[in-house]
Amino acid sequence: MTPRTPPSGPRPRLFSRSSWPQARHLADVLRTETVGGALLLSGAVIALIWANSPWSDSYTRLGAAVPWPGGAPWHLDLDVATWTADGLLAIFFFVVGLELKREFVAGELRDPRRAALPIAAALGGMLLPALIYVAVVLSAGGEGLRGWAIPTATDIAFALAVLAVVSSHLPQGLRAFLLTLAVVDDLFAITIIAIFYTADFHPVALLAAVAAVGLFAVLVQRGRTWWWALIPLAIAAWTLMHASGVHATVAGVLLGFTVPVLARRPTGERSTTGDTVPDAAEAGLAARLEHRWRPVSAGIAVPIFALFAAGVTVRGTDLGALLSDPMVIAIVAGLVFGKSIGIFGSTYLLARFTRAELDEDITWADLLGIALLAGVGFTVSLLIGDLAFGAGSIADDRVKAAVLLGSLISAGLAATVLARRNVAYRRVAERERLDADGDGVPDVYQHPDAR
Repeated sequence: MTPRTPPSGPRPRLFSRSSWPQARHLADVLRTETVGGALLLSGAVIALIWANSPWSDSYTRLGAAVPWPGGAPWHLDLDVATWTADGLLAIFFFVVGLELKREFVAGELRDPRRAALPIAAALGGMLLPALIYVAVVLSAGGEGLRGWAIPTATDIAFALAVLAVVSSHLPQGLRAFLLTLAVVDDLFAITIIAIFYTADFHPVALLAAVAAVGLFAVLVQRGRTWWWALIPLAIAAWTLMHASGVHATVAGVLLGFTVPVLARRPTGERSTTGDTVPDAAEAGLAARLEHRWRPVSAGIAVPIFALFAAGVTVRGTDLGALLSDPMVIAIVAGLVFGKSIGIFGSTYLLARFTRAELDEDITWADLLGIALLAGVGFTVSLLIGDLAFGAGSIADDRVKAAVLLGSLISAGLAATVLARRNVAYRRVAERERLDADGDGVPDVYQHPDAR
């Protein structure tokens, strides 16, 4: 019997660099999100200090205040804490929708071969934490199963703040993977919220919300950027989505996904970069809106949400009982072990089955650091906790404590792993910045094989 000849040709590489326009866009996004991550951490720290200070009653009263008590007919008689979760986070998810659209049209997700890696990693990083949570809670009697999705989310802003603290200069391929992983993770998270955390469903209001999103889509697809029309349509879509019983942040994702990514280019005109990814993606309406709204999301919406969501009171709490609570153990284990093992394991299996190799600048230890970093689940995890158990409930306080603890443990482990490779990362970063010919494009993006 003739032995089977292995396939010829170079093996596919994981975490290889993308194009220069993609790298430039990625750098801009990560710069904004890193600043936003620092503000998010500040908001969380202020919330914890305030909630455990002698003035904790003022923190509770502020979160429970209802700014518009007359909004009951539209279900808008919400307190301040709920407004930050349902209203401000809609801006966050609008930016997620814009980034998703860009990834599918001109980013990592446009190529099925490159998309397979972050999608597989995101799935592994969501399924295993959910399974761990369910297993731990069921073994303790099953109370709290509704919170199974809490440890499935990754917070990119918090994660980037950790990278900034340890001064890690991740190679461009790993940075792109982390961002794309977080975007896909957000897509799955908003799908989970829409399907599993919808209460008191009202189909007529949902159809009206879809109609508002449709009108918004028609205007932006035709290049009509009238703020006096788009903003009222966006508010109407949010209000109707909220009235339908579906979480209002879903409207933000849908609105963002309707915005066109590529600017219209005259027939036959080539990209100025000569790259297969049109550089017009940088000048399209999605890029302009993202440039305008990402700082609002990262610098205002998410930090304010953290201020009202992270204020768990531990004064007078039996810490032993808290740390031995099955729900707390399930969330912490899901974030720390489920996320890291799910992402690392699914990536390793993908590499084995596709015979892919890591890029020469990347090691499996680097991937382990990224997988641990993905266990930082803050914004969406706290949001799902609110939806699962109700804001201000005893279970919700346990969720907050568990998410904070799991995120801090994941961040500490990731920082330890990644800091050990900082010297190597700096060498890669210097090579990725080198522009010997002075044309404004680093040499590695023009001559990938040059070392």
